[in-house]
Amino acid sequence: MVTMALKIRWFRYAAPEPFFHLAGKCIPWFFTLALSFFGAGFYAGFVLAPTDFQQHDAYRIIYLHVPVAWMSMFIYVVMAAWAGIGWAFNTRLSSMMASALAPTGALLTFLALWTGALWGKPTWGTWWVWDARLTSELILLFLYIGFMALQAAIDEPRRADKAGAVLALVGVVNIPVIYFSVQWWNTLHQGASISLTKAPTMAATMLSGLVLMGLACWMYALAAVLMRVRCIILEREKKSDWVRRYREGGV
Repeated sequence: MVTMALKIRWFRYAAPEPFFHLAGKCIPWFFTLALSFFGAGFYAGFVLAPTDFQQHDAYRIIYLHVPVAWMSMFIYVVMAAWAGIGWAFNTRLSSMMASALAPTGALLTFLALWTGALWGKPTWGTWWVWDARLTSELILLFLYIGFMALQAAIDEPRRADKAGAVLALVGVVNIPVIYFSVQWWNTLHQGASISLTKAPTMAATMLSGLVLMGLACWMYALAAVLMRVRCIILEREKKSDWVRRYREGGV
């Protein structure tokens, strides 16, 4: 009985109206967690962590670069999954979630490229090289922009969702290229410092700062996406009675 109740409660939030109200309650918590993790991660990474013996203090850009790079890939996979579910099962909220994820993913991809350039200048002596990982990350940015542009170019939302889903699903092939590029090709970009199968190659204080900043980035992404999907729900469901009541009374 408990399992059945949990299932009913879970599927209830697959509808736009219940999810809209749930998202509104979660957003302040995610923003609070994002600020808390960012403060702790910034202190651990920029104050407590020791100076690297090779890159000196220039390496500290990893506390911004690595988390946004992680999230740029993760968000794209989640976006493609939501878009695919919306395409396959014709579920409204799934497609709305995909649309809400794209701008945040594009922003984090841009930040990954920008912070990577800031890191590359003191370590490689140049802002940009056509390295396999950098190039595939740039392609990821174009995929996000292409997804948003394609949806904006089609007036009918359902057709726009389906067209965007095709592009998103095809673009997933770029994610393993980004991740494994440093193993498949001889690149300037260094390999992963954190692995699920190996012990970390950095000091514990460095690792803790990186993990905390990663959590901050994750919480921020959740809050930003939920805010955006609420706006999309209000726009697409504007003819619904509950949206009219919400706009009139704010409940």
